[in-house]
Amino acid sequence: MGEKLDEESKEQPIEEILEDVEFPENSDPLKEAQEEAADWKDKFLRSHADFENTKKRLHKDKSAAISYANESFSKDILAVMDSFDQALLSIAKAEEQESSEVIEKMKEGVTLTYEQLKKVLEKNSIKEIECDGEFDPNHHQVIMQVDSDEHESGHIVQVMQKGYMIKDRVLRPSMVSTKK
Repeated sequence: MGEKLDEESKEQPIEEILEDVEFPENSDPLKEAQEEAADWKDKFLRSHADFENTKKRLHKDKSAAISYANESFSKDILAVMDSFDQALLSIAKAEEQESSEVIEKMKEGVTLTYEQLKKVLEKNSIKEIECDGEFDPNHHQVIMQVDSDEHESGHIVQVMQKGYMIKDRVLRPSMVSTKK
């Protein structure tokens, strides 16, 4: 079968071509073809099974990645929770002692906790939306309009609630009041 077919043999019936082909004595072309087909089928089934296993593993990995995507952020925020716990304990002690020194320490502790929280947010690409100057509908939401001699029309007068962005996407717009 390894012989090349010339133009004339392409027009011959297959039976005539097979008559000219010499097979080894103990060779059965049908059996050889069936064995080769079985070999290819086995390779296909193994490849397909490997593909399906890889697909399942990737789905499992994707699910795990989604489930635990915030793990790093969660660990960072736990330190802030610890600081708030300490602040609450200090408040309980301050009620007992009613000391201005304790209140100063609590104020300092809450301020430090606030700064710690800001750092955690920045570390995780969450930043506060700037609210100085002109109103930007992409970042601000107007709650009300007020009169103000100190501001130009369409500029932000007061921030009611800070807004935040994660990378380049708005998490929550700033709620502001603007001059009429």
